[in-house]
Amino acid sequence: MEVKPTDFIREIIKEDLKAGKYDSRVHTRFPPEPNGYLHIGHAKSICLNFGIAKEFNGLCNLRFDDTNPTKEEVEYVESIKEDVKWLGFDWQEREYYASDYFEKMYEYAVELIKKGSAYVCDLNADEIREYRGTLTEPGKESPYRNRSVEENLELFEKMRKGEFSDGSRTLRAKIDMKSGNINMRDPVMFRILHAEHHRTGNKWRIYPMYDYAHCVSDSIEGITHSICTLEFEDHRPLYDWFLDELGVYHPQQIEFARLNLSYTVLSKRKLIQLVQEGHVNGWDDPRMPTISGIRRRGYTPESIRNFCERIGVAKRDSLVDMALLEYCIREGLNKSAQRVMAVLKPLKVVITNYPENQTEELEAINNPEDPSMGTRKVPFSRELYIERDDFREDPPKEFFRLAPGREVRLRYAYYIKCVDAIKDKTTGEITELHCTYDPATRGGDSPDKRKVKATLHWVSASHAIEAEVRLYDHLFTKPSPGEESGDFKTDLNPKSLELLKQCFVEPSLADAKSGDRFQFERMGYFYVDRDSTKEKPVFNRTVALRDTWAKIEKAKR
Repeated sequence: MEVKPTDFIREIIKEDLKAGKYDSRVHTRFPPEPNGYLHIGHAKSICLNFGIAKEFNGLCNLRFDDTNPTKEEVEYVESIKEDVKWLGFDWQEREYYASDYFEKMYEYAVELIKKGSAYVCDLNADEIREYRGTLTEPGKESPYRNRSVEENLELFEKMRKGEFSDGSRTLRAKIDMKSGNINMRDPVMFRILHAEHHRTGNKWRIYPMYDYAHCVSDSIEGITHSICTLEFEDHRPLYDWFLDELGVYHPQQIEFARLNLSYTVLSKRKLIQLVQEGHVNGWDDPRMPTISGIRRRGYTPESIRNFCERIGVAKRDSLVDMALLEYCIREGLNKSAQRVMAVLKPLKVVITNYPENQTEELEAINNPEDPSMGTRKVPFSRELYIERDDFREDPPKEFFRLAPGREVRLRYAYYIKCVDAIKDKTTGEITELHCTYDPATRGGDSPDKRKVKATLHWVSASHAIEAEVRLYDHLFTKPSPGEESGDFKTDLNPKSLELLKQCFVEPSLADAKSGDRFQFERMGYFYVDRDSTKEKPVFNRTVALRDTWAKIEKAKR
């Protein structure tokens, strides 16, 4: 029996339904600003809003809060829609924009002016900030606060017509300049902005501020529970004030803690910096925490939904360890990804006692977690590639892989023993290993029950497909980037991407297409990138496997 998640938001909704509040309806919304690409923090909000609507047989709108034309683009709108769909959610016909309501917002503002609850102010942005006061000192009233209703209406109409320059005037709510909540000290409702909007063109020369547009949009759409992140908690009295002052339908705003993830940044401003300054290769760089980035890295929507459910919904901010996200990705892929063999840093092996020009077809398991995925054939021949890290000429005590005179198992194949290591005469680098094999150990077991301590993956040199592999690591070296230095970019990881141009994968991957996922045995989970071609496939490492030897070496360092 499926256990449904529970949290304080769901408990509030259950109580509201029990009391018959909002006619026992549940109607949520996901309201992104189209000024950048969504990131995994938004995924938490998407899963929460759409998930709650589904759970309580309600509705969820997709609404773009497009109130700042200088930062918004159609590209961002389309990317947001793609991300929501990829996560598995459908807003059906309920796609809305705050710009749909600009006229109504203007009319409501006129109502507030007529009530004496709003006024046109000539202070500029710096002066407004200066007059606002501090957390410990009250603000000062604007010298324009007590203009007549008639003058305010006339000036506001001229603002709409574009008769004033940007920043020269604003429309402000008249609330309380001595309020302990700075958000209530006569906040700006409309500012002048001579900018072309991606939907309304040049129709408007004034644009509403987020706090005003947000609550009005919620009201117009009949939202019941306006679920926001915690930074909007201090804005809730303003949300309530606008709707109460207008006397219109009033949703309930509820705040929850946003997602903070270690070894990354989830600030749209910082993500834009990373893109614009070339620290990453675009919004969908697989190192980015954007939904488009994690999609290209090979994360699955199911795993992201599982992650969001596991971290839950809280009232306090906390830092979630990246290891939990990687665990969720690994857990999902372990059940679904086909196992294959790939050698990323190849070292050639020649089996000297294996017949030349002979090839065997060995049976390999596609996924031990799912027998229904069956088996496949992998070719075995005299010349193979193994991982260079799987051989040590002078192995330390804890190293059990291949070494001179040592025997190991080849996955699905035979026992082999290293008899010689061939070196480049100039550099001294090992270029080739000569080994012998035991024909009696076909399939990987010894009839005489002798034991080996390591099993290596491999590919047949004459059958392997050359590939490019991109190994991704954390984008930052510190769990909280910039916490110590004050500049998050000082903690960028110079080794966040390792590009391997000459790797070899087994021939079963000849037909791998963009979007396919595999587990490279012993190496991790990999995703076929969009840059992939039939001639040379490209694989992104989604997440590594747990590697005992890597932990030993890390402990030594």
